[in-house]
Amino acid sequence: MTAALDGLLGRITMYRLTLILLLVLTVEALVLSLTGLLAYTPAEIGGTLVAAVGGTIIGTRLMALILRLRPHGDSSLITGLIVFLIMFPSSTAAGLGGVLVAGIAAGASKFLLAFKGRHIFNPAATGAVVATLFGVGAAAWWVANAYMLPVVAVGAALLLYRTRKLSMAAVFLVVALGILLFNLVQGGMLPGAGLQLVLTSYPVLFLLGFMMTEPLTLPPLRWQQWLFAAIVATVFALQVSIGPVFLGPEFALVIGNAVAFLLGQRRGVRLSFDGSRQLTPTSTELVFRPAKPVRFRAGQYMELSMPHRGADSRGSRRVFSITSAPQQSDAVTFGLRTTETGSSFKKALLELPKDASITGTVVGGDFTLPRDPSVPLLLAAGGIGVTPFISQLRELAARGEERDVVLVYAVRSVQEIAFRDELTDLGTRVVVFMPSADGLPSLPDGWTYGGERPAAEKLLAAVPDLKQRKVLVSGSPSFIGNFRSEVRTAGVSRVRTDAFLGY
Repeated sequence: MTAALDGLLGRITMYRLTLILLLVLTVEALVLSLTGLLAYTPAEIGGTLVAAVGGTIIGTRLMALILRLRPHGDSSLITGLIVFLIMFPSSTAAGLGGVLVAGIAAGASKFLLAFKGRHIFNPAATGAVVATLFGVGAAAWWVANAYMLPVVAVGAALLLYRTRKLSMAAVFLVVALGILLFNLVQGGMLPGAGLQLVLTSYPVLFLLGFMMTEPLTLPPLRWQQWLFAAIVATVFALQVSIGPVFLGPEFALVIGNAVAFLLGQRRGVRLSFDGSRQLTPTSTELVFRPAKPVRFRAGQYMELSMPHRGADSRGSRRVFSITSAPQQSDAVTFGLRTTETGSSFKKALLELPKDASITGTVVGGDFTLPRDPSVPLLLAAGGIGVTPFISQLRELAARGEERDVVLVYAVRSVQEIAFRDELTDLGTRVVVFMPSADGLPSLPDGWTYGGERPAAEKLLAAVPDLKQRKVLVSGSPSFIGNFRSEVRTAGVSRVRTDAFLGY
C-alpha cells in the first residue's frame, strides 16, 4: 500500500498537493456554511475568502513589482487559503479589513522578512500576528472543528508522509497533546473527553500538517526539526499571554520559525559555473567553483537559488544532492535528471554560461553513512537517485577507507547507468536491475545482473547476507516505496530513505 501511495504522491509537486488539499477544505467550508453546520454564514465565509486571498495576492505582487521579482502563483494561493482558514470570518467592513491586512502582510513578508531569498517566518502565521499586534484582526483558527476534522486529518497525514516528516510530527504530538491533556485532566476532565476536545477544537493537526511542513522555514537537520517541533508544541499548548497579547498558534509557529532560522543559519556561498558533463541521455553532472569551501557531509543536499526569466510554479530555488566528495574544496558538483519536461529552473541551470554565478543557500539532510565503518551496507539507487551514493563512495576513496558496500542500481537501460566508469574504477560491487529483452546486458567485470526488477527473491539471490546489511535507499518516491516493500519481504526491518520530494 505504501508503494502505491508513494507512486501516486510522487507525481504531484508538494506545492500542488498542498494547494489541492486546501481547495478541498475551502469547498467543504463553503458547503458546511450553506448547510448551517458552521457557526459562520456564507457571506462571512465568502467575504473572508476573497479578502484573505485577495490581500495575499496584493501583498505578493506589490513587493514583487517593487523588487522586480516574479511572484510565485501557487505559493500565493496557498498562503491566502491558509489565512482564510485561520482568520476570524466576518462580513463587516472592519472585520474584512483586518483579514485584508493579514493577507497583505502575509504576502509581503515573503520578501521583507527574508534572508538570501528564503522567507524566515511562515507567511500566513506572520499575517495573523501582524493583524493581531495592530489590533485590526484576530486569528480564530476556525478550521479546527468536528465537521472538518476528517479532511484536515487526512490532508495533514498526506503532507507529513509526502515530506517524510513523521518523526517531527510524533515529537509535536507527544509534547502538544501531553501538555494539553495534562492541563485538562488537572481541571477535572476525563482523558478520553479531553482528547476529543483537543482534536475537535484545537488546530493541532492543521498547524502541524499544513503549516509546519513548509520547506522554506524548516531547519535542515532532523534533530533541529525535532527541537523546532517541541518548541512550537510547547508555546502552542501552554496558551500563555504576554500582557494583552495571547500567544496563540500563530505566535507559537513564528517563535519556532525564529529558532529554526538561527539553528539552520544560511551562510550562502557564491557558486561559479565551471562546466558540465553528460552522464546518461537523461542526466547531467554540473560543476561549480565555490567562492569559499563548502562544508557538508557526503549524502547531503544543497539548495540552489537562481532567479531567472519565465520561472514556473516551482520557483527559483531547487534542492539537489551533492555528488562531489567533501574533501574536494575547489569544486562542488551536482547530478540531476534532465528531461524535456523539466522545470524552468533546471532549463535555466543547464543553459548557464561559463563563470555565471548562482547562490548555494543552505546545506542539509541526514542521509549519511553510519559512522561505524564495520557496518555492512547496501545502497539502493533508482536512476539518478545514485547521486548521494556517488558522493559517499568518492569520500570513502578520498579517505582510503574500506567498507563492505553493495550498490543495487535500478535503471531502465544500460545507457541510463550514470557514473559507470567511475564506479568500476572505485571497485564498487554493483548489482544492476533493468529490463533486458535481448538477453543479459553487457556490464563491466565484477558487476552482477540481478534481474528486471529488485524483487525480494532476486535481491536475496544477488546479496545473500542482505538481512545483515544496513539498507539506504535513494530515488523517486515510487522507487523507494517499492524497494522498501521488497526488502521488508526479504527480512530487513529498517530502511533509511532519501526521497526526491519534487517541490
